[in-house]
Amino acid sequence: MSTLSPNAARVQAALQSHGSRALITEYAQACRTSAEAAIVLECRVAQIAKSVIFKGESSGASILVVASGANRVDTQKVATLAGEKLGKADADFVREHTGFVIGGVAPLAHTKPGKVFFDRDLLQFDRVFPAGGTPQAMFAIEPNELLRISGAHLADIAETPSAVLRA
Repeated sequence: MSTLSPNAARVQAALQSHGSRALITEYAQACRTSAEAAIVLECRVAQIAKSVIFKGESSGASILVVASGANRVDTQKVATLAGEKLGKADADFVREHTGFVIGGVAPLAHTKPGKVFFDRDLLQFDRVFPAGGTPQAMFAIEPNELLRISGAHLADIAETPSAVLRA
């Protein structure tokens, strides 16, 4: 077994500290999008548990949304849940608050943890696949376990498709 990169090792240690048996695998190919990850993992895009980071406009804290790869995050819903307007989190903010680069943000082991919300649509699967600290690192985990160890609040965060798209 090869040695994990430092960020992936940090996430692996956090998983173990929470009693999880999930194991991080680092792949040769970077998977910066849910679609890329689904191809590598041979799963549905909806099973990818993507980490989307926002910046709280009044608090300056990070707001993490663990969302299904098939869903667009409804920023109004998240702002209401967070109790503040959402700002854009640039690459420097993401790295400062999570310790990870965009495309590899794990849903736990952040350097400056903030509020965390979990997409209820992920609960329909037996397992989901979050990033493990780098764009090459991922792991499989049962969604209820991920919800528990991430300290997230379960919520409806997905945009509702417009009437035109449903027709």
